[in-house]
Amino acid sequence: MNLQKIDAHQHFWQRSQPFDYQWLDNPKLAQICGNYLPQDLKPHLENRKIDGSIFVQTQHNLLENEWVLNFCSEYQFLLGIVGWVNLASPECEDQLLKARQNPKFLGVRHVVQDEPDDNFLIRQDILKGLSILEKHGVPFDVLIYPKHLKHVPFIANKFPNLKMVINHLAKPQIASQRMDHWDDEFIACSKFANVFCKLSGMVTEADWDLWKPSDLKPYIDLAIQGFSPSRLMYGSDWPVCELAATYEQVFDALAVNIHGLSVAEKSAIFAETAKGFYALRS
Repeated sequence: MNLQKIDAHQHFWQRSQPFDYQWLDNPKLAQICGNYLPQDLKPHLENRKIDGSIFVQTQHNLLENEWVLNFCSEYQFLLGIVGWVNLASPECEDQLLKARQNPKFLGVRHVVQDEPDDNFLIRQDILKGLSILEKHGVPFDVLIYPKHLKHVPFIANKFPNLKMVINHLAKPQIASQRMDHWDDEFIACSKFANVFCKLSGMVTEADWDLWKPSDLKPYIDLAIQGFSPSRLMYGSDWPVCELAATYEQVFDALAVNIHGLSVAEKSAIFAETAKGFYALRS
């Protein structure tokens, strides 16, 4: 049986765009410092029979929304984007309403992991912004480290109608096979029905050169235990994943680790959860 498959987390960048790509100048990221565009992703999706993908923001810049939304009208496989609005701005609602004029604008993300304030998520101005997302039924992608997980239950409780998805399992220490300082708070987040998780970004938290699919299994298993497949979704994190693996290796690693699940459970992880979370049309 051929399951429908959606990649719920991938990126594009083009160095000639007027965006802040300085982070790509880090020598450790030399392998991915070039341009990555829809025509580069398309063959990978075809290789693994992925039916469509969702772009996720890389910039705190409204112009990136417009740039990628233009791709959505050109490439049928692009199902939509998780873009950005300034949650701290008095103009947050206006920015959101403008973005939502395009039905391909599916959600909002902020790169919380890079904020110098560890309490960024619970600042009053950010909470006001999150209340606007809840008001308009726009889901929130949460890009955080384990140290930020403690804030997720607070937000989930305060905004019960705001759907949130933790990106990359909050980046546990897979390279050292450690689960402490992550697992308890990760499971605490899973207790809230409005909190979801992306099975994404794991290979770049593993040993880039020596990782193997079994290194990921304890983390995937805990996510399944806590969230169940109905609140988990597949994401490649392409092209960031290319620091450690090909697109195909990322997909295959997840597939082998969930091989024992039922067809319905696999279908949830590979498509149905993302379709419901982002209100995608079938």
